[in-house]
Amino acid sequence: MAKILLMHGINHQMFGKRDPKHYGTITLQEIEQKATAWARELGHELDCFQTDHEGEMAIKIHQAFLGDIDAIVINAGAWTHYSYGILDALNIFKDKGPIIETHMSNVHSREEFRHKSVFATAVVGQICGFGVTTYKMGLVAADSILKGE
Repeated sequence: MAKILLMHGINHQMFGKRDPKHYGTITLQEIEQKATAWARELGHELDCFQTDHEGEMAIKIHQAFLGDIDAIVINAGAWTHYSYGILDALNIFKDKGPIIETHMSNVHSREEFRHKSVFATAVVGQICGFGVTTYKMGLVAADSILKGE
């Protein structure tokens, strides 16, 4: 059994309340419940983490590197498009295990600034546009990589 860290960034505690056109009406708590069940189905343990503070996100990635986390599934929200600090933290982790970038909305059909991920060099891949199912796909991708498939 591997241990996967599901990370949520800035404003994600507002899922269910903000912009249902892009994020639906599911809450962060509901996302984490579903993701935990999906991880269990794959035979893995899931840790969930959300913060609105960029430094806390970097510290959690450092702890994942130093601890027992085998993979990261991350939806960093807007930080994806400009946070070189989080990119540096992800680069520390990337040789330890896979990092999968996720977004509930299709970031490529939205504002121009969302089209670029500064995390692209650190992550195995990006999954976006499938709402809550995006997290399931991210967990399946991490599982597949961890199993060497």
